[in-house]
Amino acid sequence: MCPLLRPLRLGALTWATPLLLAPMAGQTNHAFRQVCREQGGLGLAASELVSARALKFLSSRSRTLELFDWRPEEGPVAVQIFGAEPEEMADAARKVVLAGAAVVDVNMGCWVPKVARQGGGAGLLRAPERAAEILRAVVEAVGVPVTVKIRAGWDAGSVNAVEIARLAADCGVAGVTVHARHAVQGMSGRADWRVITRVVRAVPEVPVIGNGDVTSPADARRMLAETGCAGVMIGRAALGSPWIFRRVEHELRTGGPLPEPDRSERATVALHHARRMLLTTRMPVRRAIRELRGQLLHYALDPSGQTGVRDALVRVETPEELMALLTPLAKEGPNPVAAP
Repeated sequence: MCPLLRPLRLGALTWATPLLLAPMAGQTNHAFRQVCREQGGLGLAASELVSARALKFLSSRSRTLELFDWRPEEGPVAVQIFGAEPEEMADAARKVVLAGAAVVDVNMGCWVPKVARQGGGAGLLRAPERAAEILRAVVEAVGVPVTVKIRAGWDAGSVNAVEIARLAADCGVAGVTVHARHAVQGMSGRADWRVITRVVRAVPEVPVIGNGDVTSPADARRMLAETGCAGVMIGRAALGSPWIFRRVEHELRTGGPLPEPDRSERATVALHHARRMLLTTRMPVRRAIRELRGQLLHYALDPSGQTGVRDALVRVETPEELMALLTPLAKEGPNPVAAP
């Protein structure tokens, strides 16, 4: 086995591969997490991020918990929570653990203004003392591993990932994920993996997960080798490509590549994804269809240079219309790109 392909350990929990699915709003529901897992290679998956403030109030709690649609067949799943108040975050951590979370991840990386301007997400990178209060409160509130996801810093002039990671380790977290862009970048520019390397060296007692600009097995191998990180988190590159974890694991294990699936294979997985979503979602059907449309567009089901499937997909309104569109494109029989 490649020395880079080693188990990932967070507290008392262990995953066979060091490959993680990033939490993504509107994307990482049960159906998508499970499709990624069925394709093979995935270690830990995370839910969409959950608002601690929304969990506080009965009027918004049930809708918010829809975002954590964990089911026992998934195995251990992380739930990411965000907020700016230690007591609210501790209470949210207790609630998601009761709902089935095996890991609680504290979001200190979300750059979206409505989160960061309220002092949550990446806003906490500008308030290390408040960040420490939150981390201590969450760690003390639950008996499961607590992790934190951070960015390189708030902006290019305040790259403080090492400081925040050291603080987090001192608060008792079980792991630190570093997205190697600063918050002001959002998803633009390039991730500076040197920041991940510095964090790995600063907190040798805590597993550090690298994140940012991993779009292929070669990228994952290079991140592991160059930074010394304990694992790789993949986000946008998994959208429409849930087999990326299998491809990374295979290349790390064997040294050889797996081919990308062809159009009919992609359609087969997209069809399975849609069926699982409709069977398992807690959302009303109309809202589930709207969310599915955005997810399924990533599978790129049109022949090169054409947009017919895409154009039809964005107009789908019912499960019947969706099945009628996808079924003729898919291969019959077992999922052709599922893990053996």
